[in-house]
Amino acid sequence: MSNVFVLGHKNPDTDSICSAIAYAHLKKKLGMDAEAIRLGEANNETLFALDHFKAPNPRLVKRASDEVKQVILVDHNERQQSIDDIDEVQVIEVIDHHRIANFETTDPLYFRAEPVGCTATILLKLYKEHAVEVPADIAGLMLSAIISDSLLFKSPTCTEQDMQAAKELADIAGVDSQEYGLAMLKAGADLSNKTLEDLISLDSKEFEAGDHRFEVAQVNAIDVAEVLDRQAELEVLISNTVAAKNLDLFVFAVTDILNNDSEAIVLGRRSDIIESAFQSSVVNNRVILPGVVSRKKQIVPVITEALS
Repeated sequence: MSNVFVLGHKNPDTDSICSAIAYAHLKKKLGMDAEAIRLGEANNETLFALDHFKAPNPRLVKRASDEVKQVILVDHNERQQSIDDIDEVQVIEVIDHHRIANFETTDPLYFRAEPVGCTATILLKLYKEHAVEVPADIAGLMLSAIISDSLLFKSPTCTEQDMQAAKELADIAGVDSQEYGLAMLKAGADLSNKTLEDLISLDSKEFEAGDHRFEVAQVNAIDVAEVLDRQAELEVLISNTVAAKNLDLFVFAVTDILNNDSEAIVLGRRSDIIESAFQSSVVNNRVILPGVVSRKKQIVPVITEALS
């Protein structure tokens, strides 16, 4: 049994799982008995990356304290996004690229947060700082994380550092980032084997803004209409989630990976803030978001400001 778990957020995306694997590998090389775990089911995009680079899917863990006393968080720091028993273990490190919110510890820790597009970009720096070589398979997973978070370098979250890291990692992994990246994104956009329940939960995060709580779920698609044509059914599920979690707002964004736009279903008692916040009309609980592809940079900050 490992002494330390390395874990990404609930409803894990490719960065969350691949960065957990990559950082656990680095910590092992540095002498720590670390294991990458996941807090939910891997999506099609992540499974494509794991299969391509022949990497095992980390095991699913519901409670960390049953097995370890210490954990390392990657790709998140907000407590509601982490493992359920986060208060029963010691967080010894955080490696993240998101906002810092509602996070505190009783003991000092190593906290590395940088304004880049992906956690894996920071991890590549850490490999270099510790003079540890990145194996080809780990490089491929880290590249996959950057491609995922940057929507193949098209997201406004993508920085020059992400681009450079991706180039280095692609060389190590021996793949063409454009060719591989498009295949990976298309695999992730294939929603044919997903239920509607899957769609609103697979890549969904909860946030807090003042006294308000909201959730933003996002799926990538090639045909947005294929998803939104089932709006009535989706609204029932979303309304149930809002009631169960006592949320003020739920945003379900469907992102067109070919045209780099999004359209969202918005529900909740504070859905009234959406029109003014995004300067776009809400019609039948739907809002068109031209040029919006990033939850982190283009959706969450706007809602947070409107609710605060």
